Amino acid sequence: MQVPLYQAKAEFFRMLGHPVRIRVLELLQNGPVPVRDLLSEIEIEPSSLSQQLAVLRRSGIVVSLREGATVSYALAGGDVAELLRAARRILTELIAGQNELLAELQQADVQPALIPGGADLPSTGL
Repeated sequence: MQVPLYQAKAEFFRMLGHPVRIRVLELLQNGPVPVRDLLSEIEIEPSSLSQQLAVLRRSGIVVSLREGATVSYALAGGDVAELLRAARRILTELIAGQNELLAELQQADVQPALIPGGADLPSTGL
């Protein structure tokens, strides 16, 4: 029995739902990165990084490359980098919208409230 597309998407996003995995993918956007460099950038225990890399590798989103004793990781395709850029754009828009709402709320605190007939409400001091 085939898994519905919405369920497959949910599983995919759940797989991405860990800060270390997202950070690894961000670091891999510009090309392969040796594990030692990932460790120094992310600053977690080697075993924890290994677990997160294994999840990404099993999902097919990253590939491991071995050159001598050095193991590096790379994105399996460019679509992941595009997904991260899209997420950044979406978050930027959301935060900008929140900042606009915050500015409106702050402005409303400064201006006295108006009654529909045009008269100002008296200040109660509360």
